[in-house]
Amino acid sequence: MHQAELEKIHIDSVQLEVLHLPGPAEAGQPTLVFLHEGLGSVRMWRDWPARLCAQIGCSGWVYSRQGYGQSDSVVDVRGPSVQIGTQRRGRLLPDYMHREALDVLPKVLKSLGIKRPVLLGHSDGGTIALLHAAHHDVHGCIVMAPHLMVEELSVQAIAQAREAFLNGPLRERLSSYHADVDGAFWQWNDVWLSQAFRTFDIRPELGTIRAPLLAIQGVDDAYGTLAQIDDIAAQVPQAQLVKLLRCGHSPHRDQPELAVQAIKTFWAQLRA
Repeated sequence: MHQAELEKIHIDSVQLEVLHLPGPAEAGQPTLVFLHEGLGSVRMWRDWPARLCAQIGCSGWVYSRQGYGQSDSVVDVRGPSVQIGTQRRGRLLPDYMHREALDVLPKVLKSLGIKRPVLLGHSDGGTIALLHAAHHDVHGCIVMAPHLMVEELSVQAIAQAREAFLNGPLRERLSSYHADVDGAFWQWNDVWLSQAFRTFDIRPELGTIRAPLLAIQGVDDAYGTLAQIDDIAAQVPQAQLVKLLRCGHSPHRDQPELAVQAIKTFWAQLRA
């Protein structure tokens, strides 16, 4: 990804970075919209979205949520939470993924001129994709390692990430992907380790999803057990599950070709 390809859009008064991946102008061809993980950004995806769009023959958009990548930072990210429309300051609240899915994402899609996307979300982005698909008409939904509920395994892994950020190499490694690396890390880490977030559970909301759905997860995911996608299938009869061996929390990085193949197969079904 090159800086020249990056653009900025304004959602209310918040500036977000976006990356457009041009594709064939075939009538009716759906657009793929990528939703990043809890510490992700446009650049954190690296070139995988461009390669995926090229292989399946579609256009795509990638954007960084507020506080991530080169999008506007969050003021006082560890202070009291204040939300006015899509503008916010202070800590994330336990409903932050609902707010992104139901308030911010619809405005992003409208700004980009996208009516019925195929959403592709990883981790937190997968949760956001599921929530959006439960309330809005989408062409399809692809999720990789989403979070339906909070597991003790997840909490332990995120506590370890805090230690690695404070005393290990994680802060330096993330700094090349985020203009405000401390804001990006603490907004995610604080809410996940808060007591109020322990009851987060979107399983009751998934039964309204009518779009085709593909869920991919690695069997060695340190941030969630396979119950996360098994419980999607329990609520969404049309869901297709792919469980990847020798794969952790990031299928597109740990098993990129297998992830692409699963998505290509799913995409062909969408087009049919």
